[in-house]
Amino acid sequence: MTGYILFGCILLATLATLAWIDAKTFRLPNLLTLPLMAIGFLFAYLFSSPSLVASIIGAVIGYAGFVFLEYLFRRIYKKDGLGRGDAKLLAVGGAWCGSLGLPYIILIASLCGLVFTQMPSQKKKAKNGSFNIPFGPFLSLGIAVIWLGQTYIILQ
Repeated sequence: MTGYILFGCILLATLATLAWIDAKTFRLPNLLTLPLMAIGFLFAYLFSSPSLVASIIGAVIGYAGFVFLEYLFRRIYKKDGLGRGDAKLLAVGGAWCGSLGLPYIILIASLCGLVFTQMPSQKKKAKNGSFNIPFGPFLSLGIAVIWLGQTYIILQ
């Protein structure tokens, strides 16, 4: 139980920091995302929750999936729509929650992002043409919710 609390504090504090940084700068620094991914692998190794294999597969699928979306969006719309930091952050989600957690992380992040775009202040920005949304805060929330839910189920 103590290990879960220690690792959970590291995960949640770092996700909060990443969300704040991305909201302010539209950047997700490797200095935080890559060590957090490695700590996720360590967590999976020590607690088998998810298994280390599921953790590695989740990180690879999360990263590769968002990189594919990044290239596809750029090819279709001729502009950037998703950053590489978002792909690394989803890989963090895969490392901590496993491959089975990825669809739920993306669902939560996407729904929260969609609700955010419907706020009056964001609609005003869209009309002015200055409409960029940092996706990191929504991904961070999705990762936190899914990891906490999985941990709650495991510890019951």
